[in-house]
Amino acid sequence: MRILLIIVALIPLFYCNTKSDLKPTQDNGKWFFLNKEDLSAGVHHTRHAEIFGKYVEGYNKFVLMGIDSAQSHAPDGGGYFIGLKADPPESPIGYELKLFGESLLKPPRSTSYCSGSTYTAFIEALNLIFSDGQNQISPQRLEALRMQEPDGGRREDYVKFWGYWNADGYGNHFALVQYSKMGERISPQRARPGDFMNISWKKGGGHSVIFLGWYRDEKGGKNVVYWASQKGTNGMGDAVVPVERIREVCVVRLTNPERLFSFNIDEPVRTDVKGDSIQFPSEN
Repeated sequence: MRILLIIVALIPLFYCNTKSDLKPTQDNGKWFFLNKEDLSAGVHHTRHAEIFGKYVEGYNKFVLMGIDSAQSHAPDGGGYFIGLKADPPESPIGYELKLFGESLLKPPRSTSYCSGSTYTAFIEALNLIFSDGQNQISPQRLEALRMQEPDGGRREDYVKFWGYWNADGYGNHFALVQYSKMGERISPQRARPGDFMNISWKKGGGHSVIFLGWYRDEKGGKNVVYWASQKGTNGMGDAVVPVERIREVCVVRLTNPERLFSFNIDEPVRTDVKGDSIQFPSEN
């Protein structure tokens, strides 16, 4: 484990030119499909920056590195658990998550769940983007990003940054587009590795994930490949899911991370956000 953590810590040196990547990720507006070899690393790995980072420039590369940082704490996934009334209670992520050295969570369990994993990758990306962030962020904004109340209790949905991210519905839109204005909503056609995606399933419920790509399988079926925490991967891991199971999605790209230092902690958020259907052109 110690060697793995050291390797992940060195990822920025190998895969990131900080000057060229400190900008929003761009796309050409066309559907992005992965190759079969892009899935060869399996379910649990810390090669997202290497494998998927070659397809993007800009802030999305830091998000992919954030995934690898989070995954390094749980090489086998770490376990998936949700249970508001459990004792000890559910934990968004299974390790003490810190932003610029300041604790956001003292985990009551070693397990995770979907929105906790994606938020963790987001926070770890901010740690990489802003080397001097500790000297820039105000105590009030740092507190707004906490995942627990000061007494260790659960921060409820719709309360500040994490509360919006974790809320039912399109939490990525609530937190990144509206509350902090750090992100921009994009269409599913423009999605690229490292974008944040909320999924609304046809059979009910939702899922918070980080998009890795669309994928055509051997039978011609269309799938979405993403990283998140879910039962099927024993916590954090990559998943390949048929698009036919999805009703709608909301895709958000990190575009203005510097607003971390200026967002209004009392910014109102509307929750009547509609999702986008996935409509591939017939030739795909």
